[in-house]
Amino acid sequence: MNRPKRVFTRGELAVLVFTLTYTAGFSAWFLSIRNYEFIWYILTMAALILLIGWTREAARFPVPLLWALSLWGLAHTAGGGVPVGDGVLYGLVLVPLAGSGELVLLKYDQVIHAYGFGVTAWLLWHLLTVHFPQMRGTRSVYFYPALGAMGLGSVNEMIEFTAVLAFAETGVGGYYNTALDLVFNALGAVLAMLVTAAIERRRGERGTGRRVHE
Repeated sequence: MNRPKRVFTRGELAVLVFTLTYTAGFSAWFLSIRNYEFIWYILTMAALILLIGWTREAARFPVPLLWALSLWGLAHTAGGGVPVGDGVLYGLVLVPLAGSGELVLLKYDQVIHAYGFGVTAWLLWHLLTVHFPQMRGTRSVYFYPALGAMGLGSVNEMIEFTAVLAFAETGVGGYYNTALDLVFNALGAVLAMLVTAAIERRRGERGTGRRVHE
């Protein structure tokens, strides 16, 4: 007997409506200014939205994770669509820590890379603990999601490289920009897993404390 499909919860619907709203708005904006490079990224985002929707029953994504993914999408599209000075938000230097040109730190772009692939590591950790709960409490359950997020970060750079080949003008940047993207992807992934490990350890300690008192 087929199991009935799980309906969308109110939390999931809220994330979906929010995501579709800003995606439609930015799509219209990019078309109006003829920024076809970011239309390419919008299409990539649409594919990811469909993938999450298709797998949501098996994956059992928590709503906070869905919000984190949606906010990453918003930050990404805003980065390419919100004008700042002579460029866009992605080129904005948030805190002038060091360097110049493509090696300048710390830019909006770098922060979003760290955030986005930190969220990716969280997503991979969630999938691993859902489908292989016996791995919970091991070092591997943090190690593999961090590595997986770094790998997906490399896929993201391949998508950007495809945009460079497909469009005459892009805001992707050169070699140093790509290398810094990969570094911040890794930093975000590792930091996310360190935070997750700390939270899990604290939960375990609380659970042990409750059992002792009982």
